[in-house]
Amino acid sequence: MTLRDEISTTFLPTAGSRPVEWRIEPGLTGYTEAVAFMEARAAAIRDGVEDELVWLVEHPPLYTAGTSANAADLVDPDRFPVFASGRGGEYTYHGPGQRVAYVMLDLKRRREDVRAFVAALEAWIIATLAAFNVRGERREDRVGVWVVRPDRATQPDDRPAEDKIAAIGIRLRRWVSFHGIAINVDPDLTHFDGIVPCGVTEHGVTSLVDLGLPVTLTDLDVALRRAFAEVFGDVAIADRPATPSDVA
Repeated sequence: MTLRDEISTTFLPTAGSRPVEWRIEPGLTGYTEAVAFMEARAAAIRDGVEDELVWLVEHPPLYTAGTSANAADLVDPDRFPVFASGRGGEYTYHGPGQRVAYVMLDLKRRREDVRAFVAALEAWIIATLAAFNVRGERREDRVGVWVVRPDRATQPDDRPAEDKIAAIGIRLRRWVSFHGIAINVDPDLTHFDGIVPCGVTEHGVTSLVDLGLPVTLTDLDVALRRAFAEVFGDVAIADRPATPSDVA
């Protein structure tokens, strides 16, 4: 099988496609409302009545369980609300200081290749981090983006320690994607202690601020948009955020 590092990560749409709508939601967005909105939007994209969308949100503190989540990995079930998400993957944390990008793309207009799509999302994150001189890396045995930490104790086999800085969890319905990625800008990293993040026990979790970089969500959003265009194509900035009526 081809390694993800060897997969072409270009996911440009077919000629003549409209730009992807780019929407930044102010404040904190409830998780249940976000999922309802994504499901409705994904259906509308498939029906051809709405454009593709990247929706940037910030959630209140919560845990989500993907379809592969192991109940034993929920270490502190009473700490924050827990949601069954329907996305791929295991347990993860969302909360203030973390940028969640929900990606609703029509892969029929791009490439009907789930594994390559995950690699493309990783490439997008890696290019975004590079804007801040952070070297993000993928690992073949675990999804997401990782940062090597030579300042931390080495692993038992003398490899440098590494921390996860971004998670990926997606779902496809009729080849339209939803859910997406989460990048740690400046969340409370102790909140990850209530779970085994993504089922990985031998590595830690970090953020841009934890790495010593005074990056804001706004800074990250600019870098995300530029890197997205390189991998997935043009975007059009939305003139309004999502509203309760959009969700309903």
